Amino acid sequence: MADSPIYLDHHATTPVDPRVVEAMAPFWTERFGNPASFQHRIGQEAAKRVEEATFHIARLLNADPLRIVFTSGATEANNLAIKGLLHPELRKANGNKAPHVITTAVEHRAVLDPLKKLERRGVEVTRLPVDHTGSIRITDLKDAICEETRLVSIIWANNEVGTIHPILEIAELCQQHHVPLHTDAVQAVGKFPLNLTETPVNLLSCSAHKFYGPPGIGCLYVQPDEARPFRLEPQIEGGGHQGGIRSGTLPLPLIVGFGKACELALAEQQEEVERLRTLRDQFQKQLQAGIPDLVINGAVENRLAGNLNISIPNVDGDVLLSRLTDVAVSSGSACSSSNPEPSHVLRAMGIDEQLCRSSLRFGLGRWTTAAELDQAAAHIIEVVRLLRDQPS
Repeated sequence: MADSPIYLDHHATTPVDPRVVEAMAPFWTERFGNPASFQHRIGQEAAKRVEEATFHIARLLNADPLRIVFTSGATEANNLAIKGLLHPELRKANGNKAPHVITTAVEHRAVLDPLKKLERRGVEVTRLPVDHTGSIRITDLKDAICEETRLVSIIWANNEVGTIHPILEIAELCQQHHVPLHTDAVQAVGKFPLNLTETPVNLLSCSAHKFYGPPGIGCLYVQPDEARPFRLEPQIEGGGHQGGIRSGTLPLPLIVGFGKACELALAEQQEEVERLRTLRDQFQKQLQAGIPDLVINGAVENRLAGNLNISIPNVDGDVLLSRLTDVAVSSGSACSSSNPEPSHVLRAMGIDEQLCRSSLRFGLGRWTTAAELDQAAAHIIEVVRLLRDQPS
């Protein structure tokens, strides 16, 4: 749309790449088979397309394609990983010491909320604190692991401030202590190289719509190992699909689109990261020049290339957002936008409430241009100036 605002909320969702739409198109009407209908050629063709898409997903993750379980997205994948592993552990406890889980204070709600519910059923949950960059300390994780620890769940790249956790170091520590590791990798997949062959992660969640694939499709990577054997209890039953882990007819067009998005991400990742980092840094400088007391939230270096999270002192955050009519931007996670409370991520990082409430999260994307960012920066600076000039 000609008059639509400049879209800078790519952490919430991304537009579907036209090449992905093109790849999906025949599978809505012409090549519509059920991949489970292997008795005839149309079903066999559908199953072949699922296999091809799975190959591209596994290549992006550098993982075994046999370990990919399709879900409706990362929220379902997170729930399947956490509840699927811990429900059996709760039953096994049977009056003995409760199973213990370690997570962080800056996880997405799709991890924190299932853990809250399990906590009410008796699971012990340790939420590791973070430093001012939004990262945990490895020593805190090491100290928290105990004999009853059954799962560690740590986000790979934060969805608000973009901070990237040292997952390889975390995974190796968990492996040494024979504890399964789950990571919510929604913001990591497609954004920088991942190598699950060399990084001993047991469970990984992702969603296609975060990197130009269709919404409504994601996956859970499931890889037990000798030191950390486990079996997931299915959360959706009815047909025994996908090895019984997650039943339901596979959405063929969405899976084809998911695979195509992974193929494109792998081919264009390095160039896109460099371009986004350059644009982000220039945008940050423009905002700092126009708003000298602006605060940058999160890590300076170890963050997603397209991420910028800022706080603007002496401005009402709700009023600021309502006046930014030319820019589509958020104040935090899209899944928490209906919550009037300040960002739990920023609060965990020790940022005071006023700065939490006046924060903006920018997510640059594949089609973001320098001209758009010039326009966005000028608009934001002007709105801040007008708000500050208003009598209190």
